[in-house]
Amino acid sequence: MRRSRLWGRLFYGVTGFSAAMPLLVLLVIGGVLFYDAYPAWRFQGFSFFTGIDWNMGNMYANGPMTQNGVQAAPGASFGILPFIVGTLGSSLIALLLGVPVAVLTAFALVYRVPSRVAAVLSPLIELLAGIPSVVYGLWALAVLAPFVEFQLGPWLATLGHVVPYLAGPVGTGLGMLTSGLVLGVMIVPIIAATTRDLLLQVPRLPMEGALALGMTPAECLRFIALPYIRRGLFGAIILGWGRALGETMAVLMISGNADNYTPPNLYSPISTMASTIATLLDSALTDFSGMAVHALALIAVTLLIITMLTNLFARLMMQLGSRDIGVEVS
Repeated sequence: MRRSRLWGRLFYGVTGFSAAMPLLVLLVIGGVLFYDAYPAWRFQGFSFFTGIDWNMGNMYANGPMTQNGVQAAPGASFGILPFIVGTLGSSLIALLLGVPVAVLTAFALVYRVPSRVAAVLSPLIELLAGIPSVVYGLWALAVLAPFVEFQLGPWLATLGHVVPYLAGPVGTGLGMLTSGLVLGVMIVPIIAATTRDLLLQVPRLPMEGALALGMTPAECLRFIALPYIRRGLFGAIILGWGRALGETMAVLMISGNADNYTPPNLYSPISTMASTIATLLDSALTDFSGMAVHALALIAVTLLIITMLTNLFARLMMQLGSRDIGVEVS
């Protein structure tokens, strides 16, 4: 009896600790980042988010300068607006391209493709989600960048009189559009696999009844399946968006690595917050004042806050959606 109670207490202790681990890890990571980023906030202030000039200063000066009570290399200035624009722009392009493809892929696997074929294709989609990002980057460098430079970009540029942001020189194909395309390919497996699992929970009777009444498959998807899985689908989209926001290596290889200006058109080279941290970390470590590392930590804090806000917004929208349709999808 005592042994069973001991094992019961041990079980509850281990499970309780495991349940608290995600929160503890988030608090530890957030606390360390905020502590390390605070000197950069004191040095630059709110202009850190609105400025476009990123300059770590003179690394060979005799001594640091003091500003707002903290020290930095002479001439240092940190503004990350171009990085924020690059991150949000490329991830939104990825959503615009990836979400329709992912939803239609999931619908085809559940309702249109024979079960034997679906049993082969479904694991392949999940396999795509496990491909290293550097592989996607090399593929995009060899395939997507030339496609954008010589075919897609020039065609879109002809629409510049309708949408001014599409006008302008296409360049080498390394930029925001190519980054958005590769991110769109990378988020398709995540959204498609989640959407497929959600569609499998839709009752078949309403779908079959709608088809029997003469509705087309597209109408069944629009009026029957999507309203039923709306909450879960929104969560899947936010999950894919989180992947796009934090992607580093693939974007680093095909974004063009441009800073100190906001992209004037869709094809301009960009830098994202994640790729900037990876690119500048080595040189930041050579800053004798340490302010460059603090600035990179503040970029990480900004990216963390954006990711958390998107997830909180997703949960809010999912709760509002459940009130509209009265359906719980887990």
